[in-house]
Amino acid sequence: MTTLAEPTRCAAVAEELDLARRRGPLQTIIIPPCPALLARLQRALGAAEPDLPEVARIAAGDVAMSATLLRAANAPMYAAGQPVQTIGQAMNRLGLAQTAAVLTGFIAQRALPVRNPQLQRFWERSTKRALALAFIARKLPGMSPDVAHTFGLFCHVGLPVMLQSLKGYAGTMVEARARTDRSFIATENANHRTDHAVVGALVARVWRLSPTVVAAVRLHHDLDLLGDQSVEPEVQTLIAAGLLAEHLMLRHEGLDADRDWADHAPRALGWLELDADDLLVWEDELRETLDAA
Repeated sequence: MTTLAEPTRCAAVAEELDLARRRGPLQTIIIPPCPALLARLQRALGAAEPDLPEVARIAAGDVAMSATLLRAANAPMYAAGQPVQTIGQAMNRLGLAQTAAVLTGFIAQRALPVRNPQLQRFWERSTKRALALAFIARKLPGMSPDVAHTFGLFCHVGLPVMLQSLKGYAGTMVEARARTDRSFIATENANHRTDHAVVGALVARVWRLSPTVVAAVRLHHDLDLLGDQSVEPEVQTLIAAGLLAEHLMLRHEGLDADRDWADHAPRALGWLELDADDLLVWEDELRETLDAA
């Protein structure tokens, strides 16, 4: 007898999002379409042989985008020897995958500007989270820095999308931050029947990011899943590393640990096979990169 394999968690997340979009609360949320420039970049990368000249043309087509790529290549995390001065040099130093991650972040910021005072410095903090995650990925065997970087950028993208789409969501954010009896996403669900993890995952899916990133965005507050055999290991690693990156960011900003870290740090560190000494060393090594961001 032939038995059907259990669906992966990534596939289950995709099915959940599609169903919620057709029949559930996500029907009323306006998801920004995938930017044409991002689709062009994805086509260049998705060819049997990635189209490097096309990626370079995309990067050079906007002065601010070019400057962002050069700044990334000259950042403390990547800097080695003389500063790079051209797009080609920047791509060589970063590598194709990390070049694509940096360009994706720039395009996302252009496509989804955030000007509401409730989310001050949203993209600045998203960039810092992405850099912290890329740093962590370089420390962990088998973890992709560019996938980690992209997850860091899109981890909380559901927040500005909900703010733009849902009446009363600004008040929900104030309430959720003030409450101590339940989590942020529990308050979101109580008030709106969905939360920023679900909405952010839908943005990532509509923008054709990898299924691993989509699932990690969807599950990034479901930290009890760490160690669950039904969840792909790479998704669990992104979730655990994301919690660690958030903690290192808060430490860098002189802020207290958040609720997720207080409740789930041992589980996340156990999954990543890290200890407190590792955190102290990494915090020191990451400081210059976060300062520059």
